[in-house]
Order: sequence, then C-alpha cells, then structure tokens
Amino acid sequence: MRGRAGNSVEAEMAGAEGEDSLYPIAVLIDELRNEDVQPPLESLATVEETVVRDKAVESLRKISQEHSPVDLEVHFEPLVKRLASGDWFTSRTSACGLFSVCYPRVSNTVKAEIRQHFRTLCSDETPMVRRAAASKLGEFAKVLELDYVKSDIIPLFTALASDEQDSVRLLAVEACVSIATLLPQEDLETLVMSTLRQAAEDKSWRVRYMVADKFSELQKAVGPEITKNDLVPAFQNLLKDCEAEVRAAAANKVKEFCENLPEDSRETLIMSHVLPCVKELVSDTNQHVKSALASVIMGLSTILGKDNTVEHLLPLFLVQLKDECPEVRLNIISNLDCVNEVIGIRQLSQSLLPAIVELAEDAKWRVRLAIIEYMPLLAGQLGVEFFDEKLNSLCMAWLVDHVYAIREAATCNLMKLVEKFGAEWAQNTIVPKVLGMSNDPNYLHRMTTLFCIKALSEACGQEITTKHMLPVVLKMSNDQVANVRFNVAKCLQKIGPVIDSNALQAEVKPVLEKLATDQDMDVKYFAQEAISGMCRPFLPS
Repeated sequence: MRGRAGNSVEAEMAGAEGEDSLYPIAVLIDELRNEDVQPPLESLATVEETVVRDKAVESLRKISQEHSPVDLEVHFEPLVKRLASGDWFTSRTSACGLFSVCYPRVSNTVKAEIRQHFRTLCSDETPMVRRAAASKLGEFAKVLELDYVKSDIIPLFTALASDEQDSVRLLAVEACVSIATLLPQEDLETLVMSTLRQAAEDKSWRVRYMVADKFSELQKAVGPEITKNDLVPAFQNLLKDCEAEVRAAAANKVKEFCENLPEDSRETLIMSHVLPCVKELVSDTNQHVKSALASVIMGLSTILGKDNTVEHLLPLFLVQLKDECPEVRLNIISNLDCVNEVIGIRQLSQSLLPAIVELAEDAKWRVRLAIIEYMPLLAGQLGVEFFDEKLNSLCMAWLVDHVYAIREAATCNLMKLVEKFGAEWAQNTIVPKVLGMSNDPNYLHRMTTLFCIKALSEACGQEITTKHMLPVVLKMSNDQVANVRFNVAKCLQKIGPVIDSNALQAEVKPVLEKLATDQDMDVKYFAQEAISGMCRPFLPS
C-alpha cells in the first residue's frame, strides 16, 4: 500500500511540475492574443537581468533583417525610439545595440532621428548607458555615411575617450579600430591620433591595457607612416609600463607588432626601438610578463634572420630557458620550431637539455604533462641520436610516474615517437624496456606495459607485435591482480587485428577462453567482450 501511495504522490508532484513549466508559455500565448500588449521582446529588452536583455536585443537584431524598409519605419524604428527614451537605464542600454541594424534601410529623415538618439545616449547621465553606447560606437560608425562619421562619430569618440569612467574610455579605444579603418589616411592624424595618444598614456591602467591588447589592429588601421611616427614610441612606453598587466598585454603583441612594421624599415625599427625593451622584459620582476614574452619571442627569429638571431636573440632564449618560472621555460620550448627554421636547434641544445630535465621532473604534474606533449616535436627537431642519448631515459621514467595522467600521456608519447623514428628503432630502444616492466613488483607499472603494447602494436607492425609483445601479454594472463588480468583481455582485443592469424587461433583464443572462466567477474566480462569482438578471426576457415 505504501508503495502505491508513494507513486500517486510522485505523480501529483510531476503533474504540478509539468503545469508549472507550461505556465509561462500559456501566459505568453494569452499576451500574444491580446491586442493592447507591448511586443514581448521590447518588454524583455528592459528587464534588469543583463543576460535576458542581451538575448532580447540579439533576437530583435535578427527580426529587423526580416522587415521591409517600410515595416522598419512603421514598426521597428518606433520601438527603438521608445527604448532609447525609456525612463529606466536598462531600456536605453538595449537601444544602443539596435541603431546600426535599422539605420542603413530607413529614410534620411529617420536616419537623422537615429543619429540624434545615439548622440543623446553617448552623453547619458548613467555610466552604464554611456558604456553601452561606447561599445556600439564602432559598429554604428560602419553603417554611417563618411561625412557623418566625421561630423557625428568623431566628436562622440573624443568625448567618450575622455569620459570620467575608465570603463567607458577603454570601450572607446576598441571603437577606435573601426573608426580608423573608415577614415581616409589624410584625416587620421587630425581626427583620431591625438585621442589615441591620450589613451595610450591614460591614468587608468585598464585603458592602457586595452590599447596594448588592440595594438596590432590599431597598427593595421592607421597604416605604416603613422605606425612609424606615433605607434612605435607608444608601443615602447607600453612595454615599459609601470603596471605588469599592461606590460604583459604589450609583450604578447611583440611578434605581431614587428611583423606588421613597414618592410623597408622593419629591421632598423626592431633593433633600435623594440629589442632594447624586449631585453629588459626577459628579466622582468613579474612572471606573467616573462611568460607572455616567452610565448612570442621565438617568432622574432624568422623576422630578423640568422645573424641577428645568433647575436641578439639567442642569448635571450638561453636566459629564458634557465628562468625559475616553469611556464617561461615551457613557452620557449613549445616554440622551438621557429628557431629551428632559422639557425637549427643544435645551438640551443646544450642549454635546452637542463631546462627540459627540470620541467620533466617538476613537482607540478601539469608542467610535466606539458613537456611530454612537446616531446615528439623536440624529437623530430633534435634527431634520433640526440634523443636516444639525452631524452630517451626521461620518456621511460614518465611511464612509472605516480600520476595516472602522466603515465597515460607518456604511453601516447611513445606511440608518436615510434611513428616518427620507425619500428626498427622501437624494437631496439623502446620495446625491451617496456616489456621489462611486466615483471615490476608494482601492479600499476605492469598495467602500463599493457597500455604501451596497445598503443605501440599498430606502429610496430605484425612481426614485432606477434614475436616480442604477444608472449609477454599472454604470460601476464596469470597475474595475481585481477586488474592486470582484465587489462590483458582488453589488450588482446586491441592488438588482435595486428597479430598473425595462426597465433590468434593457437595462442590468443585459449588464453581468452581461460580468462572467460576467471573467478573475478570483471575479468570474465572483458574476456567475453574480447572473444565476441574478435569472433571473426576465431571462426574456422
């Protein structure tokens, strides 16, 4: 009786929940039937919850594309006006995102009204509204006629870039990129550059950070001459900024900035203006700055060429390879291919090795994981002899790491190395060591043998797998630990397609049948899975 009563209560609750979930839809249907109600998206665009407002604006923008020019003026533009002149700041912020979608397709009279509304919102008393207007300034500029960009947008840009709120000023910097691309070259200096210079030296580090973050885009927008005269000194200042966040953002842009410099004066500008700052950043007090620089500095070698790399960049790379911060060393190692193209990796190898060893043994397992992932790349660049002599032992040591994720990555690493160096190399250097672990007293290490065999079988091919690996797997089917035995079953299923068909019938089949009667239910299960997965090779021919 109690069970039946419980069920009926649950059913009632489920019914109530079902009704609750349908209630908003019922309300919406009723409202849509009512001729007096405001459009629902207009209501949603005024609510306090930002996520809801943003979604409502997104939907309104899509809907505007479906309107004809006449319908835009009759239905959509009045909605935008109502939002723009609403009492609550929430509706006015939403309006900012709607001007650009209706402006191109309305009459000149309505266009003038839209421009006026946008001007009003740019000087709204509420900072949130000015912020919304600043964030849409560039987008709105793109749909305006050039004359109005100069007469309307530039004064608004100048005002917003001088706003008392730094959160408004930094958004004006973002708009600067769009505005600069719209203006003819001869107007940039008079209309934009004084405001941009002011932003690059703004008292708020957030604004300077935004300038640094957008620097490559600004550089492309203003062109080579202004870059040489104005942006090079501004970039130097950002690289020397008193705030670490700004220096890090600028350091991140070093390679892109140098790539985009005018070709005829690129090398001179880098050597005399950028490189001195880069040399200082290599030993910056902040690890995020050093790390940001390390992620891009190697790219300078392809821009500056062999001689400059050897003379000026190589000493910096060597300093960073010895940095106390693992991320710095890691970022240098992960970008070695750039240097390899220009000077070859041999010149770095002596300093490279201690850095790799330190990272390989780092206390943080994520650092160890990261260096494992770069090992195939390093192996390809350093060559098989250097690898065997210096790095092979590291790769084998990772297989017995106390963290499972490291052992797993090390197994995957071996497979990639075999693909790179070939099956013969594997047979001589990797396979004997892997198979030797099958006798390790730690069952986790014995299981690693099985994981490695699964990963290596295809790359090593039929002969090595059947002759050398299979006997070890079969022998491990008698292991005392059930986890090892069921991994034997999984391993046999995986390597089955690589193994010689005679060995499958004569050796694999009997072992799997024996494991299928094991006293441990997991071993039984995986053995039966393996038999059914490999049933085709076991059928009599």
